[in-house]
Amino acid sequence: MYSIGVDPNLPIPASAVPLVLPLAGSPVRAGFPSPAEDFCEKQLDIASLLVQHPQATFLLRVAGPSMQDYGISDGDLILVDRSIQARHGHIVVAVVDGEFTVKYLYQAGGVVRLKAGNPTYPDIIPKGDQTLEIWGVVTSGIKRFTR
Repeated sequence: MYSIGVDPNLPIPASAVPLVLPLAGSPVRAGFPSPAEDFCEKQLDIASLLVQHPQATFLLRVAGPSMQDYGISDGDLILVDRSIQARHGHIVVAVVDGEFTVKYLYQAGGVVRLKAGNPTYPDIIPKGDQTLEIWGVVTSGIKRFTR
């Protein structure tokens, strides 16, 4: 069995075991509040909502702020599906010279570039002696607001 605490630098297979939580019957308002009511109407399996291909989906913890403009922050968990064919515009996990990185995939006119989501980080443009593998496509993110 895998655990998030084992090695935060390695991908963790997404569990095929359902994670069922109560789902409110009405949406939560981001504007004017509505009167409180008994809101738990059904159960929702989070895994079935977020994981389309369980055998090919992994969790990774993000380290660093290079993707903050895309809503991916230091410490977030991302779900990565290795069965999806990466294409221009996807957020991907790539392996560059043996190191994992999460970036926006730019592919146009024969140019491949991994774009950071933070202007203080340079884009990665593979050079002739570099190895670059698109490892998987980011499908979801899990963000904690309290610790």
